[in-house]
This record gives sequence, structure tokens and C-alpha cells, in this order.
Amino acid sequence: MKFYAHTHPDYPNPEDAEKYWEPLFSEDCGTLKDGKCLQCENLDPDHGHLNKVAYLCNKFAAEMFPAGSEDRKLAAEWGRLAGLWHDLGKFAPEWQEYLKKKSDPHCDDTTGKEDHSTAGAKHSVNADPLFGHLLAYGIAAHHCGLLDTKTNGKSCQESRLNKNIKCFDDAPASLISLRVPEFLELIKKKLKKGDGLSTAFFTRFLFSCLVDADFLATEAFMNPKMTDNRNSIPLDVLKKIDELVVGKINSFGVPTCNDSVNLQRAKVVRDCTDSANETPGIFTLTVPTGGGKTLSSLHFALKHALKYGQKRIIYVVPFTSIIEQNAEVFRTILKPIESNGFTPLIEHHSSLSPDKETEQSRLATENWDAPIVITTAVQFFESLFAAKTSQCRKLHNIANAVVILDEAQSLPVNYISPCLHTLQELANCYNTTVVLCTATQPAIKYDANEFSIGIKNSREIIQNPKALFEALKRVEISCIGQQTDQELSNRIMQCEQALCIVNRRKHAQELFQQLPENSGRFHLSALMCPEHRSQVLKMVRECLSNKQSVKLISTQLIEAGVDVDFPVVYRALAGLDSIAQAAGRCNREGRQSTPGQVYVFDPEDQKAEAYFRETAQVAREVMGLHEDLLSQEAIHHYFDLYYYKQYKKWDEKEILSAFSIDPRLKHCPFRFNFRTAAENFRLIEDWKIPVIIPFDNSVEKLISDLQNEFKPLNRNLLRALQRYTVQVSPRLLRENSKSFEVLRDGQFYVLISMELNYSKEFGLILDEEHSCKQKLIT
Repeated sequence: MKFYAHTHPDYPNPEDAEKYWEPLFSEDCGTLKDGKCLQCENLDPDHGHLNKVAYLCNKFAAEMFPAGSEDRKLAAEWGRLAGLWHDLGKFAPEWQEYLKKKSDPHCDDTTGKEDHSTAGAKHSVNADPLFGHLLAYGIAAHHCGLLDTKTNGKSCQESRLNKNIKCFDDAPASLISLRVPEFLELIKKKLKKGDGLSTAFFTRFLFSCLVDADFLATEAFMNPKMTDNRNSIPLDVLKKIDELVVGKINSFGVPTCNDSVNLQRAKVVRDCTDSANETPGIFTLTVPTGGGKTLSSLHFALKHALKYGQKRIIYVVPFTSIIEQNAEVFRTILKPIESNGFTPLIEHHSSLSPDKETEQSRLATENWDAPIVITTAVQFFESLFAAKTSQCRKLHNIANAVVILDEAQSLPVNYISPCLHTLQELANCYNTTVVLCTATQPAIKYDANEFSIGIKNSREIIQNPKALFEALKRVEISCIGQQTDQELSNRIMQCEQALCIVNRRKHAQELFQQLPENSGRFHLSALMCPEHRSQVLKMVRECLSNKQSVKLISTQLIEAGVDVDFPVVYRALAGLDSIAQAAGRCNREGRQSTPGQVYVFDPEDQKAEAYFRETAQVAREVMGLHEDLLSQEAIHHYFDLYYYKQYKKWDEKEILSAFSIDPRLKHCPFRFNFRTAAENFRLIEDWKIPVIIPFDNSVEKLISDLQNEFKPLNRNLLRALQRYTVQVSPRLLRENSKSFEVLRDGQFYVLISMELNYSKEFGLILDEEHSCKQKLIT
């Protein structure tokens, strides 16, 4: 009997089985002997599906570890076995009959779906009652996602293993007789210590290798055109990228002796070059805003990756606005090596414009198969604790890479423990170098007494951070106490050009209205769609450049890497990291003959979110103890106090306790609650719904396409619409439901009246939260 894995979607009738049916397993495959097989490598449609998945999974698992290491060899064996056993259930006569009926256009009896995943999981445990469970988690989950070990009344790993299924009687003996490999030495040590997180981490990464391999092998048979369109990465691509980045840095020329900013930027580059030779691990890159850390960190990462054989650079930032800004810089540099079949850089975030996306980059975001990846902290960390196959596919490509964590101080304190644990795990076990890159380095180093969850063995890239900060000091900070809105607006009006950042949208609106209409006033907040904000920022930059009057009132979103340069900045009291970010918008290029002025004030409006209240209180404690609020000592003191005061929140959702090992449970000591951890790990918990704003003529056509129910949705349409969305809470949406047109069975909400509900100054207007509603109408 011949066994098959898939039928091609173009399969016309049962007589053409040889052409349109993919074999399940090929006994004469070289993969079973030495791991090499040209048919597997080429994803030959006439070759066995299990063989091809085993080949790819072997390759992916090996690449997670350093070349030549024993763990690399062992990981490859684990990957190969996961691939060979993942579809053992397809040897069952019932499954083959199901596939035949499913493929026969004349047969209507295809209700239900045969379980083909459980068999391989059960066999793994039978083959090795201890370590076989680590294979079984991924095999059982390769379609449904990782499960909890045991739950009450829900689908779980234990219930899957207890299913009365024995589907591999007809499987070849060469498959069934394989043995579970020895466990990896690095993780075995942690297993002996009862380190459940580390063991679960390997299980999840092995699962990632399997689902990516399975998807790619299946795609090659079912949709070979898509396979042909995937990113074709040259072998020496990192070397070429490094040459382009070095060329860009050299193009700035040698700074003159009186050009203090560029002299310091050049020193940062030299320090990054020198430190790149150090062994992989965790580094800190402490550079003040405007010190050139974006290009310098990329320069370090490329030199380091080339020296230690790491595969890619992953740039992680907290906000999409920073992604777009950095990606534009990188994309310009990398343009010479782009081609129709290759994209050197992919952006993976929610607001990507379709005109910056290619077929290769779209497919590469599925598994981060590109030399440079730029993504958000939400995408990065939530993927590391994910359970779904779609989110986990990319994980194996995080291993053996350089991860640059930009604005490292933005990690939320209620997830700080699981975040730091995963970064340490990546560095200790998976040849991943982590760079914590920020102007306000958080105090996250290990301290047995005060910060036991901290990072161990980190190294600073900059030789003398204190001297660097003193040399690049371009602002003076003054604390001016409590200010009423009238007093604050009077101060702002005395400046030709000033930026004022406050903690609440309503406060920003009220302060804006205090300024005269002809004063060059502007406003920014997240109630304005991205396209609207971009237009405002363009006008603001033009005013700044032309020395015209400009007063910008903004919420904290402008601190998220927005490149503006004001001579005077006012900042409502908040954490020192926020104050430092605000200072980074003042005299940014150091072109003023005197220092820029940053004024920190206690606002009349005291209704800030809990986060700002907490951070402001800690900042108050630090202010009286340090003359320079931006000094390394003040920043370190601030984070010391902030983390210490919040110690009960370090793992507020108990993510780490979801992974434990109980040696008393001889049947299965691993208690891994993958699904529960994934559901609980949400860096952004304030869930909001995007609503579409008909802001200009460009979006009107997009909305028209949405309104046409017969027109299929496509990725480009959805990407383009993101430039015209504002995030709204479910409560606010319910209370203002009559203001929106609901399309596509509730998938999309479109604002009906721009005249009534959208202001050219403030953006979306919905309820009493917004003051002076009548005045805001355009």
C-alpha cells in the first residue's frame, strides 16, 4: 500500500494520484543516514513529506546553536526526529481513506477530520517515557498550537496522550525503531536544577522548527509559485550589508575639532567596533539621544555577527513610529543589494505601508527569514511566550542572532521578570547576543539582595559613558514647580519656538486652546490618525527649519523617536526616562550657541494614568538628591527605586510559574502550561479597536473597496487603511456606535461624519472626555 501526505489543490480525479498526491515517506532517503538528501533540499514533490520536514527541521534546529558544538549536533537529531514522527498518524488506513474522500470531487462524505497529530506524540512518549514528552508537546500541537499539560475539562496535552489512538501499525520499521536522542548538555544542567522555563523554552523552539519546516514543505508541494517567491538570501549577505553600513558612516567625513556632536558620534562608532570582537552575550549600549546609536548599534551587530557566525540582526523597538523612522534609514543604505528575489530588510508591525512591502518581505514576516528584521517589543516578547503556530514559526530564527533592544527602559515592570529571563536564556543557551540600547539605561543588573531577577554578566559597549554624556550635554533642566495652564501658556507664548509635552490628551487639548490662534500653534495626540500626524509633523519641521513661530502641544507620543529639534521644551512631571526622552527633542543637533532649556513642571491637571502617577512620584524622590537629572547616577537611582517599589509586580501574571518540573510525577514531571502563559502574556493589555477615518481622498477609495462586499480583502488594502486608523476602547465604541458605519460583519468601523466627529486640530471627537466640543468641530 502507498501512503500519502497531501493532495494538490489542482487534483482533478483519482486516476492521477501519482502526479497530484504527495508521498508520505520515502524509505531510501539519505536523511536517515547522514542528514543529507538532494531531494529533501530541493523539496522534491515526488519525495516523502516526512523526509522533507525532517530535513528542514534538522537544519533549523542545528542553526540555533554555534557551529561545531555538541549541542548543535544533538539539536539537529531532535529536529530530524520531530519531522519524521510528526505525521505518523497519516499511516492509519482511516486517515488515508479520509484523504481519498477529501480529494474526490464526486464524494460528499468528508465530514469531520481525522486526528493525525496524536499518534506521533504518543509514540514519542512510548519511545522515551521522560524526554519523549518534549517531542510530544510539539508534535501534538503542530496544527492546533501548544497546549497546557493538564486542564480541567479542556483540551490539554494529557488528554491528547490518553486518546485511544494507535495509528502507526503500518509505518515502516525504520521510522518506528528510531530512538529519542540524548538531551542537550546546556539544558540538561538546568533540567537537573528543576529549571522548567529553560526546558520549556527548548520545547517551544523545537516546536518552532517543526511548524516552520512543515509549513514550508507543504507549501512547496501545494503552491510551488509561492515557494519560488520566498526570500532568496545570498550566503555573504551580512558582509555586503556591513560594507554598506561602513560606507554610510564614512560618508559623514572626519568631524572638525569644534564639531562636538559628530566627534562624540565617531567615538561611539569606534567603541562599537572594538566591542564587537567580544564573545556573544548580553551588552549594554548607553548613548544619549542624538549620539548616533541607531547606526552605531547596527554597526556593532554586523561586525559581531560576522565574527561569531550569527545569522541575522533583529531590531526591537517599543513604538511603530520608531520602526518607520529607523527602517527608512536602513532601507536607504541597503537599496544597492535589493533585487526582485531578495529583500535584505523586513518590518514586522501593524502599520506598514503597502508601498514599502514586496512579495518577499510579506512572506519573510511569517518566519523572519531575512538578514535584518525590525519589529516591536510587543511582537518580539509575545512571540517568545506564544502558543499559536503562526506566532511561533519565527522563533527558531531568533536563536543564533543579534537582538538590539532599543529603548530598553520601556519594558513594563509587571512583565520585567519573564522578559529578562528570556533574554538571559537566549544569551546563555542559544548563541544570541542581546544589546540593551538606550539613553537611560535601566538598573536591571543582577543583585542578590535587591534585584534577584536581574541580568547577569552584561558588558557596556561604551568605554566611558559618563564622559560621553558630559560631552554631549546640550540642554539644561530646570524644575519650575506647579504651573496653572494659564501660567504655562504665558511661558510658552514668550518663546518663539517651544514644545510642551503633557500626560493626558484632554490636558493637551485644553492647553492648546489657551494659545492664540495666530501663534503658530500645533497639537499632536493618538486621537489623530497616522496620516494626520505625519502632515502636522511636516509643517512643524518646516516652521523649525525656517525659523518661524511654532508652539507644539503634544502627548508623550512625540517622545517615541520622533525627530524634531526645539530650543525650548516643557515637560509635565513624569519618570526620568520620559524627561530624558523629552530632552532629546531639545537642541538635538547641538547647533545652538547656548544649551537648550528643558523645564519640568507639576501640571495643574493631576489626572494622569496610574503609570505616570507612579513614575512621577519616584522622580520627585530623586530630584532633590541629584543636581543633574540626566546624569547616569540619577537615572540609575531612579530605576533602582522604581523597580524596588514595584517588586510585587515583577511577574504579576505569574508567567514563570507556568513552567515547572515536579520530579515526584514519574509519568510526566513537566508541567508546562503553554496556552495559559500565552493568554496571560500581553504587553499591551488595554485592548482597543481600530476605527477608520475618512481623512482624505486617498482613503475614500480604500473605504469604497471595503464597502463592496463582493470585493475580496487583500493585504495591500488592509495595510493602506492602517495609515487612517485611530485606536478606540470597546466601551467608547459601544457608546458612540451611531457615529460609525459597520462593514464586513463587524470587522471594520468607519467614521461617518468628519464634520461632527473629527477635528483638524485634535482628531477624533466622541464623548464628554473632550472639552469644549463645539469649538473643536472643523
